[in-house]
Amino acid sequence: MLIMLLATLGAVAYAVFLLNPDNRGDLLPYGLVLVAECVLLALALLAMWTVLSSGHDPRDFAYHQARERLFDTPEILRDRATDDPTRWRLYLDDRPVTVDIFITTCGEDVDTIARTVRAAVAVHGEHRTWVLDDGRDDEVRDLAATLGARYIRRLSSGGQKAGNINHALSIAKGEYFVILDADFVPRPELLTETVPFFVRDEVAFVQSPQTYGNMNSLISRGAGYMQAVFYRFVQPGRNRFNAAFCVGTNVVFRRDAIDDIGGMYTDSKSEDVWTSIHLHERGWRSVYIPQTLAVGDTPETIVAYAKQQLRWATGGFEILLQHNPLSPRRQLTVDQRLQYFVTSTHYLSGIAPLLLLLVPPLTIYLDLTPMQLDVSVGTWALYYLGFYGLQIALAFFTLGSFRWEVLLLAAVSWPIYVKAFWNALTGKQQAWSVTGRSGGSASPFDVIVPQTLCFVFLAVTSAVGFWKHWGDPVPNLSLAWNLTNTLILGGFLITAVKEHRQAVRSQRAARRVRKRAARRTRLDRSSSPTVTAGGAA
Repeated sequence: MLIMLLATLGAVAYAVFLLNPDNRGDLLPYGLVLVAECVLLALALLAMWTVLSSGHDPRDFAYHQARERLFDTPEILRDRATDDPTRWRLYLDDRPVTVDIFITTCGEDVDTIARTVRAAVAVHGEHRTWVLDDGRDDEVRDLAATLGARYIRRLSSGGQKAGNINHALSIAKGEYFVILDADFVPRPELLTETVPFFVRDEVAFVQSPQTYGNMNSLISRGAGYMQAVFYRFVQPGRNRFNAAFCVGTNVVFRRDAIDDIGGMYTDSKSEDVWTSIHLHERGWRSVYIPQTLAVGDTPETIVAYAKQQLRWATGGFEILLQHNPLSPRRQLTVDQRLQYFVTSTHYLSGIAPLLLLLVPPLTIYLDLTPMQLDVSVGTWALYYLGFYGLQIALAFFTLGSFRWEVLLLAAVSWPIYVKAFWNALTGKQQAWSVTGRSGGSASPFDVIVPQTLCFVFLAVTSAVGFWKHWGDPVPNLSLAWNLTNTLILGGFLITAVKEHRQAVRSQRAARRVRKRAARRTRLDRSSSPTVTAGGAA
């Protein structure tokens, strides 16, 4: 609480410093800094306001009472099912309830699907496990049958994941249903921790966090840590405002609530947030519990990360442009409007680094400065660190340390978010792709052309800056700023080079496997007996 309050004061002081007309420099760089920093400041203040509310515990007396009576002990003993928790019938208000677990798949690795299906079948509490296969894979069908799960394959792919779930709801008839992505392995207590919340009739869904088990590369660590504060502090804070939203997996829905809004929202690839906002507009409540109930995979490569972020950001911008939460037509509370507005504008903070990247070159090439020259470096650093320094201190507290991987990804992801905003603005449809673990064997340079060009430009600008200010007694702030940006982008490109080499090796290995398979096929055909009209040859 103390760090949060200090960070808030630091953000306000920095905003006052920036907005003071006496500190204004040349119009163009000052405007770039002002726009970028105001976006970051506004979103930071709203996020901290939400985090300050994260002490709210949704587990009230009704929840604890329902959890105590979730199982009928005499029934379990009578049926001799004490050793098989998957046969224990679930009760709410002394009435048995039915639950379906949906595992959505679309071309994921079969071994990955198998881990999730095996764990889902073993979840405590009587339920039915369904594999919803949009990949139309016979191997997945056979796997489901082997592991004791039911299998659903639809003929079309309309609506992507949401359409897949809606189709399953026309077949499965449980009162509650769980959604799991193919790579999120559930824990046995998934139902026992979530179902008791539905003792309150107004609860539409219960969401648990996305926790990752593959934090073993720079990209996977950065992508995972970027989500940590959101799941540990922001989502719990939204409970107080009835504004916690679904994140697409590790969630349990009440079927009546989804029926009330006509099914899962299918007109966006961010069906989770859109479904949530429609439920809240209809007066339903949501619950978020910061307890790991399933462990999955975060993107491990640049290609996979870019696809994931593009999909998420496009969905957020679609809400801002097509369904603005601040519109008086939305049937939301004031708190819900603000929370969904933060959600829909969150990825603007990813575009802000682009504006800040342009400021040092303006100073180096054109001698345009964002602040008055009589503002000392010490004064600038005091206010700057008052905001960013305390944000880093907050990261130390919430994540255990400062995660430089997060800084790197935040600084280089702006082309993804610019493209996402353009997609949402123009209505361009992005092809659906499974995030996966590795993103296939595609080269990362297929998706980071803007970052590569930006690195070259900043490197040249740094060289020009060294030439112009060689011999200056005082270090040049713009040159240091530009050099820092160059090094950050350079570190990212080193990671891309490593991934590119790995992708090339994977492609070569795949070609060798195909050639060996083709050679074996030819040998088998040449060695097999041939039957002619006159008999065997």
